[in-house]
Amino acid sequence: MAVLAESGSNPDVDLLYDINGLAKDAPHWFDRVMEFVGEYGLLLAMVLLILWCWWSVRRRGGEDAAPSVAALVWAPLAAGLAVLVNVPIRGFVERPRPFVDHQGLDVLVSGKTDFSFVSDHATITMALGVGLFVAHRRFGLAGIGLALLEGFCRVYMGVHYPTDVIGGFALGTAVVLLLSPPATALLTPLMRAVERSPRAGRLVRRRPPSAAGRDALLPGARPAPESEERDLAA
Repeated sequence: MAVLAESGSNPDVDLLYDINGLAKDAPHWFDRVMEFVGEYGLLLAMVLLILWCWWSVRRRGGEDAAPSVAALVWAPLAAGLAVLVNVPIRGFVERPRPFVDHQGLDVLVSGKTDFSFVSDHATITMALGVGLFVAHRRFGLAGIGLALLEGFCRVYMGVHYPTDVIGGFALGTAVVLLLSPPATALLTPLMRAVERSPRAGRLVRRRPPSAAGRDALLPGARPAPESEERDLAA
């Protein structure tokens, strides 16, 4: 890894200086915003996006509700697993933070003493983004966009090389996609069981199938008028 730490013609280091150089030219308040966004803000935004996707899937209901919710449950589980996988990777590579080997960087976050490769933030956000994409493409694209922005912020802040970020993206994506089939096989039946529950079923869809069936069998229940049937058909 010594080669990666050398500057000169190394595009990894050159790109680090180019992106981090933007922080030197930016106003102080903007750097403080980027510090918060890169350290905490985008992780919080990703959590809120997952909750929004869950709410949307739950309201829509249908036969795809349980598999979609299962994919949403898998996303944070995969992110946590990817971080655990990164522990031995960091210990094996032992790549110092860029500000240790390179002078003149504008480091926005102090106290980073662990190794640099790969970026936990990039790993977590991309795992969540790809997991979202498996559950819902539109939300997933937004999540992947947030992950890419997170990667940019980590380099902008001077705490990671670009290859640290790329490695995190690859790790998060690999864990989600490679383990998605067995995870889905385990989680989807569990979500279907939750869906059938009279109380917990609302976690999967707004109106569980059992509740809809009971309403259909209520004494005195009348079929919907023709106009309502036409509206539903439309």
